[in-house]
Amino acid sequence: MLHLLNLLAAIALLVWGTHMVRTGMLRVFGENLRRVLAASFANRFKSLLAGLGVTSLVQSSTATCLIVASFVGKGLVGTGAALAVMLGADVGTALMVVVYSFDLSWLSPLLIFSGVVLFVARQNGGAGRVGRVLIGLGLITLALQLIVGATKPLTESPAVRALLLALPNEVLLDIIVGAVLTVLCYSSLAVVLLTATLAASGMLPAGVALGLVLGANLGGGLLAMVATAGDTPQVRRLPLGNLIFKTAGALLAIPLLPHAHVLLQQWVPSVHQQVVLFHLGFNLLLAATFIGLTGRLGRQVERWLPDPPQHADGTRPRHLDPVALATPSLAISCAAREALHQADMVETMLRGVLPVIRDNDLELAGRLRRMDDTVDDLYSAIKFYLTQISREELSDREGRRWTDIVSFTINMEQIGDIIERVLQDVEDKKIRKGRSFSEAGMAEINHLHERLLANLRLAMSVFLDGHVRDAQKLLEEKARFRDLEHEYAANHIARLQDNTAQSIETSSLHLDLISELKRINSHICSIAYPILESAGALSDTRLRHSQLAALDEARH
Repeated sequence: MLHLLNLLAAIALLVWGTHMVRTGMLRVFGENLRRVLAASFANRFKSLLAGLGVTSLVQSSTATCLIVASFVGKGLVGTGAALAVMLGADVGTALMVVVYSFDLSWLSPLLIFSGVVLFVARQNGGAGRVGRVLIGLGLITLALQLIVGATKPLTESPAVRALLLALPNEVLLDIIVGAVLTVLCYSSLAVVLLTATLAASGMLPAGVALGLVLGANLGGGLLAMVATAGDTPQVRRLPLGNLIFKTAGALLAIPLLPHAHVLLQQWVPSVHQQVVLFHLGFNLLLAATFIGLTGRLGRQVERWLPDPPQHADGTRPRHLDPVALATPSLAISCAAREALHQADMVETMLRGVLPVIRDNDLELAGRLRRMDDTVDDLYSAIKFYLTQISREELSDREGRRWTDIVSFTINMEQIGDIIERVLQDVEDKKIRKGRSFSEAGMAEINHLHERLLANLRLAMSVFLDGHVRDAQKLLEEKARFRDLEHEYAANHIARLQDNTAQSIETSSLHLDLISELKRINSHICSIAYPILESAGALSDTRLRHSQLAALDEARH
């Protein structure tokens, strides 16, 4: 019983080590990995090589599949090119199995010691993330040694030997068992290494081990299918196409297994190496066989999983991909895109304010006020999504972007609240009482409204691109808008002194309205502060005091 418990603990350590390496590599290279993958889609062979290289770093074809599937889901890449990446990713995983098959017992203590020193010294920095990767690599090599040690007493047990001899030699059963083990362990790499180690110790016949390897490859495809089961049809296309390739490859390999077993015994003396090289050869042949069919299968999968109908109301989050949470840099990009979706809703509300005032449109006012609930829901969804991204896993640049997104969405949510109040005031104090603004007053409101829309579009550009010059221009608009508000308020007072009837009737509403428009502009312009501060362009002068005043206003 103790030997079995030691074996289970060693297997758990192997799975945990692969998880640490995968997540650590994603945190260290996440944004660069996305850039490499995004730049590789022009050519299917470049895509294959990119998938191989990236997966060799992250130690998981499933992680690569989830990253690329999110690209497919956002329309950034076609399904055919993404399938070519996955063929390379599977070869990359197989190559890492070959690396781990060598005797690395001398390396394990060095990796763990170095990793712990780096992690403890700079836990929240880049060195700490590298240390996490080194610890994971050390745990993998240590786990393989422990598995070898734990299986020796078990193989010497007569009961275990009798049980193994009684197992039916059914390839399909072996494939199913391998696939199930891979899904449970969340790592085909760990299952193939475990299978090779058990076969080398005599606990598994070599023929059974080859069947388990085929099952591990199928299980890797099933993992991505399970992980994206609740996602959009666009995201599910890549896992489905990848699983089809793996299934077709396994079906073609089944009748050839006996011949492959004989050839491996003739050319490779070590059982451990036979299993490892079979895994590598299977994935190389899979890539060579199907690389020319990626485009055709991609088009077929797109027909099977068509784009869902687009809803005009846009009330649901569109870009908060839960799969992307495994890659912090990708999740940050998803949150930023959703923040722009929220800003689009705010722009629609702001654009509709003028027609409501001009045409006394109660129905439009009601629709726009209800849109504020959508803006609030999007804000809550983005905020919750961001809280699922650990700040410790982000680089300094990504951490600043995280803060910028939070600040941007808060400003958009508060602008939506102000617009809702403006619409309610217009309904109560103008439309329902049958009042109207003077011609001069309406012209002033129209001018302020035009400037607000222009400033909002500029603010969205600043948030998206982070250009310092645009941020400075946006901040200059704050002073101009304040001067206009003072000018138009003085003009309104002058009209009151001239006893203009329309100005007298709408005096309170007019002054409140231009004041609220000024508040909206303040929230819009505050989006420039984080950009200028990051660039060192925000000096400790009036600009800094203005920022503090705006933040204080937002809190209250």
